[in-house]
Amino acid sequence: MSAATESLNRRGVMLVLSSPSGAGKTSISKAILDRDANIAPSVSVTTRAQRPGEVDGEDYHFSSREAFQNLVRQGQLLEYAEVFGNFYGTPRAPVEMALKDGRDLIFDIDWQGARQLTENARDDLVTVFVLPPHASELERRLLSRAQDAAETIEKRMAKAPDELSHYPEYDYVIVNYDLETSVQQVLSILHAERQRRQRFVGLAQFVRGLQEQVRTKYPGGELQ
Repeated sequence: MSAATESLNRRGVMLVLSSPSGAGKTSISKAILDRDANIAPSVSVTTRAQRPGEVDGEDYHFSSREAFQNLVRQGQLLEYAEVFGNFYGTPRAPVEMALKDGRDLIFDIDWQGARQLTENARDDLVTVFVLPPHASELERRLLSRAQDAAETIEKRMAKAPDELSHYPEYDYVIVNYDLETSVQQVLSILHAERQRRQRFVGLAQFVRGLQEQVRTKYPGGELQ
């Protein structure tokens, strides 16, 4: 069977969403996962406490600080960062396996993690920064989700200006006026990035096979 009649395989995409806390990246990520069966979450390891409703191994791999530092020393994390006193990181092995198998992963991480992924896996990466429409909306969303103490919310709001300053490091920027529009924008980015030429494995061989098929049937060479 010639190369041109075989299926063309694609390497997986790492889709990163980042934003200040409360801007909506987690809600967008969950909606993307609900609507696109070809993408899965990258499950981070974290030292923070497990929140009500979270499932170990699905939302996060919850870890002690000692175990987390062992992963760092052994080079088993693609990226890691300390955020509000807790550590977060991306296990290397499952990500590399998924990309090789042509499976896409979505990452809900901050700018520190995105920067490290850019350094370690730029060719596989697509980064999107999510902006809130207004500072008051950012505060409202943090308050409405009722997951953090007032002191923590104050810290998150105080840190937002620094987090916002990192938007130029990203491939794409969206303003999260409403969830549905933002989800559609990110899906459009994902669909386009899947078709990038460099993501297809064996593309040159595939095209040569097509050329051979045409030349075999029409051997006249270039048109005069």
